[in-house]
Amino acid sequence: MWHYLMDMDGVLVHEEHLIPGADELVAELRASDTPFLVLTNNSIYTPRDLRARLQRTGLDIPEKSIWTSALATAKFLDSQRPNGSAFVIGEAGLTTALHEIGYVLTDRDPDYVVLGETRTYSFTAITKAIRLVEEGAKFIATNPDATGPSREGSLPATGAVAALIERATGREPYYVGKPNPLMMRSALRALGSHSENALMIGDRMDTDVRSGLEAGLSTILVLSGVFTAESAEMFPYRPTRVLKSIAELVGHSQDPFGDWTDH
Repeated sequence: MWHYLMDMDGVLVHEEHLIPGADELVAELRASDTPFLVLTNNSIYTPRDLRARLQRTGLDIPEKSIWTSALATAKFLDSQRPNGSAFVIGEAGLTTALHEIGYVLTDRDPDYVVLGETRTYSFTAITKAIRLVEEGAKFIATNPDATGPSREGSLPATGAVAALIERATGREPYYVGKPNPLMMRSALRALGSHSENALMIGDRMDTDVRSGLEAGLSTILVLSGVFTAESAEMFPYRPTRVLKSIAELVGHSQDPFGDWTDH
């Protein structure tokens, strides 16, 4: 049986709207007891918040089936320095994940500066982060995405703010989220899966397909998000399969790489 890792935005939902067929595929996976996780590089929300957000679009995803870069970052820090301390720039998704592994959040001599996504980056907090990194705190960022979407257009995201701190301190952050295969491996562990029988479905070549490939997974690129078939061709690596959208997998979830399509 295949185990499914699926990106969220561009694969299951587009902003606040369901991508047609996503609800049918999730229902099919749940009915057949196929293990799956929905992945997101966004560290703002807790799995409970994301479950509620997805429910509003018509998708019923259990909390335990949602894996975020905040959870992956917390797992990573727990493995590196259990019960450590961190100065955090981020929202509830990140602070909750760190609290749950027993981390102390402080601006006094922390082990780490952890940068995540937030709707309101504070210049004061960024300045504090710069000084703490200069004083020896290790620099971690949840994900390298430079921009995020909003109704008005692009917003600066974690990667852009990390670049500012890096430029000011000369210290490069360690990014935990996609395309770091660590995000995939931590998701596989959370699912109790092995890379040989797992697949990653994403709408981005540079994060989803790349991290799936580097973690040893089969990969499916869907063209319902950012990439077109033409723009995907520009990369030096290929997904295992390209589909117009996740809807094409409905009825074929147990045989995702069969010859049921002319792609």
